[in-house]
Amino acid sequence: MQVMSELAVVIPHFNDPERLRRCLMALEPQIDEAVQVIVVDNNSTTSILPMLDEFPWSRFAVEEDAGAGLARNLGVALTTAPRLAFIDCDCVPGPDWVAHARGLSLGDQIVGGRVDTFHEGEGPLNGAQVFEHVFAFDMARYVARQGFCGSGNMVLLRDVFEIVGPFRANVAEDMEWCHRAGRTGFDIVYDDALVAAHPTRGDWSALKRKWRRLAAERFTLDATSGRGRLKWSGRAVLTAASILRDAPRVLWTGRLSNAQDRLRCLMTLIRLRVLRAFWMGRQAVTGKA
Repeated sequence: MQVMSELAVVIPHFNDPERLRRCLMALEPQIDEAVQVIVVDNNSTTSILPMLDEFPWSRFAVEEDAGAGLARNLGVALTTAPRLAFIDCDCVPGPDWVAHARGLSLGDQIVGGRVDTFHEGEGPLNGAQVFEHVFAFDMARYVARQGFCGSGNMVLLRDVFEIVGPFRANVAEDMEWCHRAGRTGFDIVYDDALVAAHPTRGDWSALKRKWRRLAAERFTLDATSGRGRLKWSGRAVLTAASILRDAPRVLWTGRLSNAQDRLRCLMTLIRLRVLRAFWMGRQAVTGKA
């Protein structure tokens, strides 16, 4: 007797096979016949075909056009389950992630989960790692204040996805999609019990690349939503000023245990926010991300 699928887990991947393997290993004990798992490779230069034998319960596909959102769109199209769960290949789902995703009462809600951070490697933590440990993936704040949840840990009904439409490429895709969903009438909610974990960026270069990409994507999103360059200039000023707002958070957080880590985090906060403000100001002047 064939079991009807209840949940489709969609995982975009690009050139990160070891983290993908870790993600699939964490999913493996949670999977049964009612769960579809599809990994959509974004035309990586590193082949993941050897994993086909290692994880026979999963399906692999290729999206040749660049963009994690486009990979997610293909994953949705190639599955049939009425419930969708998105997780990124570099995330580690909690031990009850699938069960919780299957048990959610969704309706018109789009549920974003908690994303904890952990450190890869050994030795003392650097500025990028302690900064991400304090500031990265504040999903409860994103939902409450900015009206979006991260597409790296998100659950919704297929019917809702089809009404809202696919992810767009080359913009802040999860923000744009959730804002579109909100305008369509769907609620974005946060669930602290839907837990995944993400590694912190390993060094300053990785952290800078992340925020350079986000600056470009959000500038493009604002440009297409009718916001002017003057407003973007104002956001650049507020980004620099946010150092004063967030410095006390570094000093009082319980996530850091010693003065050295707090100092590293504070210096990274200042360095990154000043650099982001510079990028944004230049975007406002030149019109280029």
